[in-house]
Amino acid sequence: MPMMYMDDAMKATLNLMEAEKSKIKINYSYNVAGFSFTPKEIYEEIKKYFPAFEIEYNPDFRQNIADSWVKSIDDTEAQRDWNWQPQFNFEEMVKTMIFHLKEKLGIS
Repeated sequence: MPMMYMDDAMKATLNLMEAEKSKIKINYSYNVAGFSFTPKEIYEEIKKYFPAFEIEYNPDFRQNIADSWVKSIDDTEAQRDWNWQPQFNFEEMVKTMIFHLKEKLGIS
């Protein structure tokens, strides 16, 4: 499922607002994309930081909703018109979130 780290969403908004007006070719909206991952992939990535981490994933009725959503987002126009590039990929997002979680909980 397509996801984006909040810092990248804010970055995209600011980049678009600051882009040269002559480069903006779409007047209604741009797609911006980050990355996609599955519950298994997030589990495996978290285990790199917390080897004892366990997860139980039981899809409920919302899985049908998620299955109806697009599997990827094409942000080609944003890349072309105002050089959009996310800062965070999946691994960097998990690393950053773990860092802030440890900081908040006082874990080294």
